[in-house]
Amino acid sequence: MSEVFVTAILMLVIGDFLSTFLYHVPEHVFGKFHALIHHGPNRNFLYYAVLSRNPWVLLDGLLGALPYFLMIPVLGSWSVPGVVLGLLLGWGHVVWRHTSLLAWRTPAPVQLLCDLLWIVTPERHWQHHLNANLAYGDIFTFYDAPARYWLQVLRRVKHSYRLRFPLALARAGVTLVARAPEPLAPASADLDAHP
Repeated sequence: MSEVFVTAILMLVIGDFLSTFLYHVPEHVFGKFHALIHHGPNRNFLYYAVLSRNPWVLLDGLLGALPYFLMIPVLGSWSVPGVVLGLLLGWGHVVWRHTSLLAWRTPAPVQLLCDLLWIVTPERHWQHHLNANLAYGDIFTFYDAPARYWLQVLRRVKHSYRLRFPLALARAGVTLVARAPEPLAPASADLDAHP
C-alpha cells in the first residue's frame, strides 16, 4: 500500500517539476499562447482552465499536463493504482486552485496544512494570475524560487538571442527590411474603393 502513496507523490512532485521548468516558465518567456489563455484579463479561470471546450484552452491544459502523462509508463511499472491516484490528485488540484474567482477562501486549518506541505492554494495561484513573475509551481510552492531564477535565465538567453541574431544575419549578407504597416482607412472612407 505504501508504494501507491509513494508513486502518487512522485507523480505529483516530478510532474510539477517537469511541467514548471519545461513548459510553464519557457512559455512565459518564448511563447504567448499560455499567457493569452491563462493570464488574459476578465477570465473566469475555473471555466477556462477546467470546463472550457475551447480547443486552444484545452491544448494549453494538455501541454501543461503532458509531463504527468509521460510519467505513466515509468511509474506505472511500479504502481498503477499510485499513478491513477497521482493523476486524480493532480486533476483535483487543478480544479481547486482555480476556484479563486468563486469567492473561495481557504479555511485557516487547510491553509496551515498546505503551508506545511508546500501546496499551492487558490489564493497563491491567483497571485500568479495577477503577476506572471510570482508564485510559480502549479502544485508545490517550493518550485517558486528556482522557477523565478529559471525565468531570469531564459529571459537573458532570449535577450542575447535577439542581440546576436540580426548581427549573424548581417554577417551572412542577409538584410532584414522593416515594412511599415499599411494605414487603416478612415471610418468614413468608401470601403469599396480600397482593394
